[in-house]
Order: sequence, then C-alpha cells, then structure tokens
Amino acid sequence: MLRSLPPLRIGQHTAHYPIVQGAMAVRVSGASLAGAVANAGGVGVISSLGLGLNSPYFGTRLRQGTFFIANQLALVDELQKARALSPDGMIGVNILVATKDYSVVARTAAANGANLIITAAGLPLHLPAYTASYPEVALVPMVCGLEAVQTICQTWQQQYDRLPDAFIVENSKAAGGHIGTTCEEFNSQIENVLPHIQNYLQNQLQVTIPLIAAGGIWERADVDRMLALGASGVQVGTRFITTEECDADRRYKEFHLNASSGDVVVVPSPVGKPARALRNAFAEKAIAASPDLERRCIANCLENCLCRDHRQSYCILQALAKAACGDVENGLVFSGANVGRAEQILSVAEVMAELTGVRDAVIA
Repeated sequence: MLRSLPPLRIGQHTAHYPIVQGAMAVRVSGASLAGAVANAGGVGVISSLGLGLNSPYFGTRLRQGTFFIANQLALVDELQKARALSPDGMIGVNILVATKDYSVVARTAAANGANLIITAAGLPLHLPAYTASYPEVALVPMVCGLEAVQTICQTWQQQYDRLPDAFIVENSKAAGGHIGTTCEEFNSQIENVLPHIQNYLQNQLQVTIPLIAAGGIWERADVDRMLALGASGVQVGTRFITTEECDADRRYKEFHLNASSGDVVVVPSPVGKPARALRNAFAEKAIAASPDLERRCIANCLENCLCRDHRQSYCILQALAKAACGDVENGLVFSGANVGRAEQILSVAEVMAELTGVRDAVIA
C-alpha cells in the first residue's frame, strides 16, 4: 500500500497534495487545466505567456501596445474562470521574466486572486516590489542550480527583507520547454543539485524553504524518489497534456499521445536558450535554421529576441500558439523527455489518483 503524501505549504497557502502542475504555453495550461488540478488537491498553474494573442481583446488593427493590454485582460479572465472551477483550490500564475510585460502581469496576477506567482526564464530580482501590496501572494522562482538561488536570496534580503516562499528546481536533463543554457545547467543531475541548495538554505541562511523538483516526473515512484531526496513537492507538466481538461486542441494532445521518446529533440529558440520539443516539420526547420522559417515578430513580447532584433530563429509566440491550436506540424510542440508513456487521454482526477494513490483525488 502506498503511504499518504504530505501536504505542500507554500507561504500562507497549503495544497492537499505536493503536486504542482507545470505551466505550458500558449494556452496549453489555462483555466480548465489549472482549475481541475486545484480541485484534485494539487496546485493548478496558468501560463501567462501569450494569453492575449487569441483573445477577444487583441486584433491586428488595434493600436500599438494593445497586445500587452490584451494579456492583462485575458489573464484576469483566466483567473476568474479557474476560481469559478475551483473556489477553494490553490491557483498560481507562471510569468516569464524575459517578457516585456513581466512586471505588469505580476501585478495583475497578484491583484486578481492568484495564490502564488511562479517565475521562469530569468532571475526575478525585483518581483517582491511588484507584489508588495499583496503579501498573501506566495513568490516561487524557478531555478536550475545553486548560483541562481544565492543571487535571488541575497538580493531579496538586502532590498526587500524577505525570501522566496519556495523554489522550483528544474532538472534540465528531462524538463520540457526551455532548459539550461550552460553545460552545468544542461547536464546537472537533480539528485546533486537539491542537496547543495538545501545545505545553503539550512546552514548558511538558517531557513527552511520548500523545494519543488521539476522535470521527468511521471508516476508515483518519481514523486516518492524526489520526496526521499528532500524535496517538499514535485512539478508535473507533460503528464497533464494528455488529459481531458488540458486547454490545448485535441490534436495537440493526440500528438503527444502518439509520440515516443525517440521523437524528443532539442531545438534552438529566439530567447537564446535551447528547448526540448517533439520532432515535426517545424522542429526540423528550426534545427536546420532553414530559410523557410518565418522570421516575423508578431507581438514584440520579449525583452531580447533573436527573431525581432536580428531576424534569426522564429517567433516563439506564434510557433507555440499554432501548435496549441492544433497545427502540430507547423508549430512548436514543447515536451518533456518522458513523452510516449501515456496510453490514453485521461481526466485530471484519474492522473491525480495515480500520482497520489487516492482513488477519489478530488477534494476541493
């Protein structure tokens, strides 16, 4: 018999199970998926990247800057939908530090009911300033190694007299989407990284901060292994793509369902980091730097972009949105290394039941 999983406390909030749903863009993890995971006792997470793109708030003839306004309005809608689905569940928003509207999206998320804000794609050195009016909102940076943890903790202590409420520690060898840029990050084993971070937090800062292990988490054995290493919880991404509640098009889910581990490739990205994705016509062109790749920036969303600034690579927003809308050959399909293990499309409750060992995982 499986032993009961412990709850996961992040700041002022507690999830019944130590399972955080990974953020996946564009609109792969929206209100539907986040609400279902929160209802099942986990932490549901809305990915904020590009929410405004296919929303009613964005149009090609609207004035410059409206894309960012559309993102704000669309995020408010998603948070309201997620909260309607899960009135008492734990709902978070993932925000990329590398986006131009990062600070505005952080403030919008905090002001509209997000229980926690998760950051990725950069060091969130000034995040506490953006959420200062909402001390109940937990702040959770995603990191790949000890150096990022040290930089964030030192900066936050000196400037804001606070520390993060948790860290998500990414296993770059298995995680989907953008992964570490340095050899140390790319080849790091999470079994080695977690103890170094724990040692720093406990022995140097003398604090206990929850660490959430991310990348390659698929089944209950993976959860137990990470908890045994000292993690307080895990983040699960790819496993939730092949669920009924996943916000992506059915064709996107079936593309993952029919893929195998041999279909996983690493592609270059306009953000300057490699990314793990599934092989398709688009990925082949991206890897080959094909002249057939469209190099038109559609939203000016990133602070630094190889597509916009140097006419290299491709528009990441457009590529991700195409795939999530069902054009799985001409869009970018992010995936973790464990793809191919799903046998059918299940409900979130069924996936959570497998991960937790509790038949009726829905508790909220």
